Amino acid sequence: MAEMLTVFFVFLVIFAFVVLVLTIKIVPQKSAYIVERLGKYRVTLDAGFHILVPFVDSVAYRHTLKEQAIDVRPQSCITRDNIAVEVDGILYLQVMDPRKASYGIDDYRFASTQIAQTTMRSIIGKLELDKTFEERDTINAQIVSAVDAASDPWGVKVTRYEVKNIIPPQSIKDAMEKQMRAVREKRAMIAESEGEKQAKINRAEGDKQELIARSEGEKLKYINEADGKAAEIEKVAQATAHGIREIATAINEKGGMNAVNLRVAERYINEFGRLASKNNTMIIPSNLSDISSVVATVSSVLKNTDAQS
Repeated sequence: MAEMLTVFFVFLVIFAFVVLVLTIKIVPQKSAYIVERLGKYRVTLDAGFHILVPFVDSVAYRHTLKEQAIDVRPQSCITRDNIAVEVDGILYLQVMDPRKASYGIDDYRFASTQIAQTTMRSIIGKLELDKTFEERDTINAQIVSAVDAASDPWGVKVTRYEVKNIIPPQSIKDAMEKQMRAVREKRAMIAESEGEKQAKINRAEGDKQELIARSEGEKLKYINEADGKAAEIEKVAQATAHGIREIATAINEKGGMNAVNLRVAERYINEFGRLASKNNTMIIPSNLSDISSVVATVSSVLKNTDAQS
């Protein structure tokens, strides 16, 4: 009898534990549980502590309310210019209505990715290959719009879609690489020619400025030389005139004429002596010994000049 009581007591403890487990439900933060009573929707449990009716109420669905990132597997798409490219992406969505997400569709994650893939094929088919790389933002926006419209009855909100990779065939990649290499070489040649052109222009401008500066320098040089020569001539003329005036004044003074006669006679004799020392043959005036006549002639010239002045 005691053994039966022990077994019954153990069974009762286990039963109480099971009932307790089935009765108490703790929902984590940013989660929602769908509770059914006898197979029919009863309530949506938010985060926190909840008590259910054991064996009557049961948790049918568990949903996370966090934003989910779903990887969209690569798929082959045909562009408008008939080139097969492989495209994949990431879809971001969030459960807004757990009840609709439970009963509106069997698997909203699978359905969302399928719509994203079909929409991607449709959009890529309308674009040429070059445009697919340029229109990523447009592609993302159109996929988000299409999936969000389709998932609204499911209680799911699509926040964004990002295209990860657009992979063309290897032959197309090689052709694109050659094209880009040709474009880069063309740009390099243009840049080099522009540089040479600018260098030639700069050199020509420098030569021009140099010639202008040199001509300006030559001009200033000639002007300065002309001014210097004019000043020199003027100074020489002034000095000569001053000397002549001094000589004339000295001649008109007492004894001045005698000094002139003496000077003329000295120069006369010295010049004939220098002439005789340099030449073997010379013509001697017939009146070489008559120095007084030469002096008289010079004196007569000086007197006539003084009279005219």
